[in-house]
Amino acid sequence: MNILILGSGGREHAFAKKLVESKKMTKLFVAPGNAGTARIANNILIDPTDFPAVKKAVLENQIQMVVVGPEAPLVEGVHDFFLADESLKDIPVIGPKKDGAELEGSKDFSKKFMFKHGVPTAKYQAFTKETLTEGQMFLETLNPPFVLKADGLAAGKGVLIIDNLQEAKEELADMLTNEKFGAASSKVVIEEFLDGIELSVFVLTDGKGYKVLPSAKDYKRIGEGDVGLNTGGMGAISPVPFADADFIQKVEERVVKPTVEGLQQDGIDYRGFIFIGLMNIGGDPYVIEYNVRMGDPETEAVLPRITSDLLDLFEGVATQTLASKSYEVDPRTATTVVVVAGGYPEAYEKGHFITGTENEEESIVYHAGTTMKEGKIVSNGGRVLAVTSFGEDINSALEKSYRTIDKISFEKMNFRKDIGFDLI
Repeated sequence: MNILILGSGGREHAFAKKLVESKKMTKLFVAPGNAGTARIANNILIDPTDFPAVKKAVLENQIQMVVVGPEAPLVEGVHDFFLADESLKDIPVIGPKKDGAELEGSKDFSKKFMFKHGVPTAKYQAFTKETLTEGQMFLETLNPPFVLKADGLAAGKGVLIIDNLQEAKEELADMLTNEKFGAASSKVVIEEFLDGIELSVFVLTDGKGYKVLPSAKDYKRIGEGDVGLNTGGMGAISPVPFADADFIQKVEERVVKPTVEGLQQDGIDYRGFIFIGLMNIGGDPYVIEYNVRMGDPETEAVLPRITSDLLDLFEGVATQTLASKSYEVDPRTATTVVVVAGGYPEAYEKGHFITGTENEEESIVYHAGTTMKEGKIVSNGGRVLAVTSFGEDINSALEKSYRTIDKISFEKMNFRKDIGFDLI
């Protein structure tokens, strides 16, 4: 089978590494890919949201399945584009159509969905610039800290958590009237703050059945001890130690089943991943958000633990036979440490030569922001590499990841040395 993965990050390299293990794989293509995917697949230098270019690549390379990595093509309707095109409509797309992608594309939509289908979540209201005054009055009814979320896609940066009421009112005005996060904040969701321990649970569904994938916890802030600016993610741990069988059972009964059944009831034919961001509050799961794809860097910790044939599972999604597919998970712990460019998440440099990425004796080195220049690997993004290792526990896995990182070098590289610190 010829497969096309859309995307260019560590998540897509992780998909590629897993899919090339499948006996069902013939040729693998990644668009646009990175220096890591170039080693094991054919990179096609196109934008995943340029649907006519995607169509051309699919037809030229006789693609038989498309796996969508990032959220933007899904929210913009790549799956619908395929279904509406006579030459593409029979090629399965792993990722929801536009109606299902609204779970991530609109915070307001997802909160309404949760309330409608009884999924436990924080109280909220949504406001526009016309209702700014009401929004500021609603803030007065809440206890700090105050949670403000841009309704639309804001590249993971549209959430503010503010302790001071006056500051929260000013930020709300900035988001709504000055478009602090662009069009994404033309509507803002204000939520009650949930105080607990965060984690993520991932689900693969064919619209009927589903598989609950391993849990993971990522570390968003740039500084050790979880301080400083938010990033796209500095590392991840899977499984999460406190997410034992009892807790995951609660997640399945209270969150996963009502979510999948709610999509069916609402007439949304959802085929792909559901990323469920959760808060563990006293042993009970509450949903913070849905994403409609796998997380990054969580994918780099979760996918290596899946020992079943990933392409076989994707075929199950395409043919709605997922429930009958074999699904097994490695019980060991996987830890992922992200290596970033100096200065990230603010201004950073690209184009630095990278050495040592071939050292995979103890770890898997996933490429995120890399490309090839003069036959050598160079940095091409803020998050550059993700190093994943297995161990019997978090400490033993982390030691391997850090030993591997010690052999990697590029100018001004940076990484956190305390991933998993709160779980050990």
